[in-house]
Parts: sequence; structure tokens; C-alpha cells
Amino acid sequence: MSSLVPPPAEQVDADVARALIEDIGSGDVTASLLPDTPDTAYLLCKEDAVVCGRPWFDTCHRALDPEVRIDWRVEEGERVAAGTVLATLAGNRRALVTAERTSLNFLQTLSGTATATAAHVAAVAGTRARILDTRKTLPGLRVAQKYAVRAGGGDNHRMGLYDTVMLKENHVRAFGSVAAAIAAARTKHPALPLVVEVETLAQLREALEAGCDRVLVDDFDAATRREAVRIAHAAPFDGRIPLEVSGGVDLEQLRGIAEDGVDCISIGGLTKHVRAVDLSLKLGTPPGE
Repeated sequence: MSSLVPPPAEQVDADVARALIEDIGSGDVTASLLPDTPDTAYLLCKEDAVVCGRPWFDTCHRALDPEVRIDWRVEEGERVAAGTVLATLAGNRRALVTAERTSLNFLQTLSGTATATAAHVAAVAGTRARILDTRKTLPGLRVAQKYAVRAGGGDNHRMGLYDTVMLKENHVRAFGSVAAAIAAARTKHPALPLVVEVETLAQLREALEAGCDRVLVDDFDAATRREAVRIAHAAPFDGRIPLEVSGGVDLEQLRGIAEDGVDCISIGGLTKHVRAVDLSLKLGTPPGE
């Protein structure tokens, strides 16, 4: 995906520094047994996957061996088949072995998120629905995981509590009504995007009338969800405010929800229920080469 923009280098560096300290501690006592000589390695993907995490993988290895050569054979965000050699490496043997686990931890985790996202995006192909992530991320890896969602073809919801006002059930309750909560948000944070969660069709109308950037219909049953789409697309609202579905959405339900005409479907499981892709880094050259 040539348009995929990686996070700032300082963010990747910080992620890698924490992870290497966690793994290496006072030193890799096992790698110290190896001859400190040049060697080669190759990175193997053992299952079908969408590759994501190259910046973190590279940074892990270069942190321990600035002169390491990494030759990637696939692009970030590329779908690959089981058995694909993703990259070859040439550098210091001890550094290659020491960086192995940490570099694979990043690559397998982020590729897992990208692969899951791609499956959800494929499920809604041909509809108007976009797949969004949530804030249900692994602590300390939010930027990385949200990048992986983009690598899989999804879109990001808010990054955190600071960049979007999102009025949920407790906020509405505190203000007494959807309209009052929206008014307070627009007064205090007029420049920020405003998303409003509604629990009933009456609240939906109230949010559409008061105005916001997106309405989240949470845990609506199918009939109520379709009625929400009808209301939002009919006069006087005319589909100007997108509808988002959230809450308990799984891959089997996804196509039907998208075909109801919603604009966005947010899925916490993309980043919360992570199944790592099976990868391996082996010293030597790829078989047959």
C-alpha cells in the first residue's frame, strides 16, 4: 500500500526501545555464547497474511546492529501466501539472534491486526460501510495497532480522548439530554469532531436535529437499525450525518449490517482480540537459494 504513511520515527524508536529493554535486560546471555561473526538470516511467513510492522522490525535490528542489511521482498500492507520469504538479512550473528524475538513480536502482532482488518473490509466490499477501529488497544501500542488497521484497509476512529468529542450514555445522562450534551460540546470544543452515541430512535432524531459529525447507534437490533438508516437518510436530514454501528459485531453479521446502509462499523476486536501471524526468523539462506 504505497499510500500507507508510517508513524513518526520517534514513536517507532520509543516502542522498540521499551521492548528491547524488556527482553534483553542486562544482556543476552545465550547469544553471548555464539561467535561474534557475520551471518545471514531469512524471515518466513508460515500462513496467509497481510504483512505489517516493517518499521518496527527494521528498527529492532538496527538498534543492535546499525550496519545490518535488510532486503524486503514484500511491501507493507501486501497480502502474502503461506511459505513466503518476506525478507533476508545480513549482519552480526549475535545481533540477529538477540533481535529475533522482539522484532517478530512486533511484526506478528501488527500483521495479525492488519490481516483481521482486511477480512472485515472484504466482508463489506461493495457497500457504503467503512470499517473503523476503537480505543480497545494493547497498552502502549495504540499508534502501532491503528497503523496496522490502516495497513489492512480499515480506518481509524479517534486516537484518544483528546482529538474527538464522543458523547456516550454517561455524558448524555449527566447533561439530561442529547441536545444539551451536544450544545455543551459545541460551546467548549467547537473545532473538534463530535460523535454522539444514541440508545433510542428518539435520541437519534434529537442528535440529527441538534447536529453532529457522526451518530453511533449502539446495540440496535436489526429492525431498529434499519429504521435508524431510513430516518437519517430521509428528509430533512438527507444522509448528511453518517451513522456508525458499534457493539458486539462479528464477522458473520458484518455483511448484513453493512447492507442495511450504515456508513461505518466500529469493531474493537480488530485490536483487542489479536491472533499473531506465524512467522519465523532463521539463520542461513532461504531453502533452494
